[in-house]
Amino acid sequence: MLIELEVGNFLSFKTPVRLSMLAANPIKELFEENTFQAGRYRLLKSAVVYGANASGKSNLLEAMDFMRWFVLNSSKETQVKEEILVVPFKLDTSTENAPSHFEICFLQNDRRYRYGFEADRKAVKKEWLFCAEKAKEDPLFLREEDGIDISDSFDEGKGLEKNTRDNALFLSVVAQLNGAIASSILKWFMDFRTLYGLQDQQYENYTVQMLQEETTRPLLVEFIRRADVGIEGLTVNEVPAEKKGLAELYATSLRSSPILKKFKISTTHHKFKDGVKEGVVNMDFSREESEGTKKFFRIAGPLLDCLMNGRIICIDEFDAKLHPLLTRAVVHLFNSADSNPKNAQLIFTTHDTNLLHHGNLRRDQIWFTEKTQQAATDLYSLAEIKPAGAKVRNDAALEKNYIQGRYGAIPFLGDFEALLKEASGGAPRKTD
Repeated sequence: MLIELEVGNFLSFKTPVRLSMLAANPIKELFEENTFQAGRYRLLKSAVVYGANASGKSNLLEAMDFMRWFVLNSSKETQVKEEILVVPFKLDTSTENAPSHFEICFLQNDRRYRYGFEADRKAVKKEWLFCAEKAKEDPLFLREEDGIDISDSFDEGKGLEKNTRDNALFLSVVAQLNGAIASSILKWFMDFRTLYGLQDQQYENYTVQMLQEETTRPLLVEFIRRADVGIEGLTVNEVPAEKKGLAELYATSLRSSPILKKFKISTTHHKFKDGVKEGVVNMDFSREESEGTKKFFRIAGPLLDCLMNGRIICIDEFDAKLHPLLTRAVVHLFNSADSNPKNAQLIFTTHDTNLLHHGNLRRDQIWFTEKTQQAATDLYSLAEIKPAGAKVRNDAALEKNYIQGRYGAIPFLGDFEALLKEASGGAPRKTD
C-alpha cells in the first residue's frame, strides 16, 4: 500500500513536493467507503489531481513511473557509462546541475518502508532504505558518494557494495542477487502500475492476455459489456511477435518484457431485424470501434487486475475519450468495500470537474498542481488550503468554487477574442 511519495528537482518540480495517501484525521466524511485500515495507518483508496495544462500533473505520474522503472531495471538494463534518464528542473541555475530527488513510503509484508535516492545524469549520489515494524524507524542501508553503510538488519546486502555501479541502485543489485528484503521491495514496485490515458494502445496486450486466461476472461468480458459500449463478445487471434529495444521499452509503462505480442481483435455486436435481435455481427476492433471504446478496452485489464489483487494504479488523463459517467463509475469501484475488498489504490489526473460534485470524494483525496511565479510546480490538497481564511467545508460547492478559481490550479487565459480581432484588421491591440 502506498503511504506517501516525494519528488524534487525533476521536470517541473523544483523543491520537493509530497503526495500523501494518509487519511486526514479531522475529515470524517466517507470514512468507511473511501478509506481503509492498514496496520497503524488509515489510508485513502483513491486520489485525484487537478490543474491547468502544463501545471505538472503528468510530471507527478512521470516521477512515479521513472522511479519504478529505475528500481526494477537499473542493475540489469543500464550499462557502465550509460546516463541515468533524470531531467532536473531547468529553469533555475541552482537546480539545473543538481541531483533529482525521489522518496516513497509504503507498506509491504506488514512493515513500513521508506526508500529513496538522489541521482543526476551520471550517478546515484545518495540512496537510503528505512524500515519500521511499529513506530520506530531503523536504517537498513545508507549510501553516500563515499560508500554504503549497511546495518546488521540488512545482512543480505553486505559484500555487494563493490558490485554496484555508480549509475545503478544498490537496492536493485541486492534484489538481483536474491536478497529477501530487496526482492520483496522490488515485488512491491512491480505491482505499481502507471498508465497514460493519451497513449492507451500500449496496454492492449495486457488486457488481451487476461482475455486468454480462463479465470479472468468471463469477468473482463462482462466488465466491458457493462460499460454500455455495445460489445457482447470478444475474439482474439495472435499474430507474430515483435522485439522492442530498450528505448522503446522505456517509452511504455508496462516494461516487463522485451517481447510484445500482437493480436487481431474482433468484437461481437447484436444484429437487429425490424427492431428485434436476430443474430450477431463481428467487427474489426482497430478499425470499427470508437476511440472511447478502444481506450476502455485497453485499460480494463490493468484496472481489473489491480482491483482483484490489491495493487496500485496511476492513470494520467484518465477522463480522456471516456464519458464522465463511466469515469465516475470506475472511481466508485475503488472507493467501495464491495468491489475493492483488497484495498487497491487509484491515483489519477483529470480535467473532469464533474467528479468534484458527483464523485463522492473526500477533501483529502482531491489534489491540485499549480505553477509558482518561478514556473515550478506546487502540489497541495484541498484539505490543506484556506481560501477564505478557513479550511474548506465538507458541504462546499467544490466544482463551482474550483472553476471560479477559489482553490487555484486553473489557467489564467488571455484575451483570445481581442487577438483575433487585431489579426483580422480590427482595432489595434492595446499594450501596457
